[in-house]
Amino acid sequence: MNEKQTFALLIELWHDVSDPNFIRQIIALGISLLLAWGLSRYGRRADFAQTSAEHGALRTFGAGSLKRVAFPLLGFAFIMVARKLFKFWHLGSVSLLDVALPLLLSMALVRAAIYVLRHAFSPSGWLATSERFVATGIWLCLALYLSGLAEPLIELLEQVSLHIGKQKLDLWTLLNGIVTVIVTVLVALWLSGVVERRLLASEGLDSSLRVVLGRLVKAVLSVIALLLSLSLVGIDITTLSVFGGALGVGLGLGLQRIASNYVSGFIILLDRSIRLGNVVAIDAATSGVVNEITARYTVVRTLTGTAVIIPNEYLVSNIVRNESFADPRVRLVVSLQVAYGTDLEAAMRLMVEAAREQARVLADPPPQALLTAFADSGINLDLGFWIDDPEEGTGGVRSAVNLAIWRAFRTHGVEIPFPQHEVRIVGDAPAA
Repeated sequence: MNEKQTFALLIELWHDVSDPNFIRQIIALGISLLLAWGLSRYGRRADFAQTSAEHGALRTFGAGSLKRVAFPLLGFAFIMVARKLFKFWHLGSVSLLDVALPLLLSMALVRAAIYVLRHAFSPSGWLATSERFVATGIWLCLALYLSGLAEPLIELLEQVSLHIGKQKLDLWTLLNGIVTVIVTVLVALWLSGVVERRLLASEGLDSSLRVVLGRLVKAVLSVIALLLSLSLVGIDITTLSVFGGALGVGLGLGLQRIASNYVSGFIILLDRSIRLGNVVAIDAATSGVVNEITARYTVVRTLTGTAVIIPNEYLVSNIVRNESFADPRVRLVVSLQVAYGTDLEAAMRLMVEAAREQARVLADPPPQALLTAFADSGINLDLGFWIDDPEEGTGGVRSAVNLAIWRAFRTHGVEIPFPQHEVRIVGDAPAA
């Protein structure tokens, strides 16, 4: 049935309104839709979670799609039965039922298509949160087209016009432009999301390169979609040259710091000086693991769990200590002091054994104890050892090594001195 035939049905329906038998069609249509609604509501109460656990994801997908098309399909079936009964008992015209059939069928097709698209593409995309709204909008447009009411409605909207400067716009062109821009931009965002997920899942590319390629793809596709939608609407793109010039002046004057952060972000992502997972130290108070790198800022999660947001311009123009830039291994030093008269070789051996007992301390390079200085109160010793997981923090392994050294020294009688000072009074004692 094409739109001309449906429009003819509408004309016939208009003539049947004055017919007393038209009330029977309304009653039959209402009963059919009410039965379809009741059965579909009853089906929704079924336990689909149990179905998912017992029959797998494919059965759950089929049950979910059937739940969405149950109402229009049941309504279609009941109306078909009512239509046959009308003709069998010669109850009069069935023009109202004939109009309802293609509308219900198109509703089922639209709901099924939207549900399939939502599961075929990103589950967290815009389609998942607005499935009902999108399906209703598409079905209304399709219903107007099938009923033949689209052309009269378009002619009515074209008669409502407004003037913007020297250009005349009608309401249909405005609505068409808004819908075209929204659809093209959403499609571009979906495509960029698919490309970005594929890039992030690729193991052959560096993590920073994957991030910058994803950002570039999203920006390029968004701009192309916007320009393409404006061209489809009929807006001359050359008129945007004034806006581009104003944007350039704004970047040069008031938005230069923001532009600098964006440029610095792409520099960081391209030269890969800072990568995701690197352990960096910005200053004496800020150090941690790089969790996220965006075009404007970088997120560093400190060992205390605090997220520090750092503008990319700061990272480019200042000194940043990257402890895992070329090698994730980091050397740590534990300093202590032993008393004079201690067997230094035994004490240094105990220190090395205490470091080797820790699971995080690497065996290669091995821990090494060094004598660094002869101090006033004792002999200074340093224990150096390596770890390969600095993102887990260094305080815990330092504490574990110090505690193991203290236990070994106490067991073997190695003394850790404390500062001692002698005070001598020169001359006679003062009078009382």
